Amino acid sequence: MAQAQGLGKRYIKAFFKGFFIAVPITVTFLDRVACVARVEGASMQPSLNPGGRQASDVVLLNHWSIRNYDVQRGDIVSLV
Repeated sequence: MAQAQGLGKRYIKAFFKGFFIAVPITVTFLDRVACVARVEGASMQPSLNPGGRQASDVVLLNHWSIRNYDVQRGDIVSLV
């Protein structure tokens, strides 16, 4: 019984170590490099959402190229 409690504590400790390492890395990646967003509505038709109002598309927003001013003709830019 005592061995099972020690094993459980070890797993909980390993989980929290991984959690506190993975969360800041993930937040930094999503803030600085790229993130995933959903496009809804008719504003980007026919390129995005060709199905109408009910459909939505998922896009990857590349923050890295915007920071380096690497925007080319034909790119879609999202402003917040």
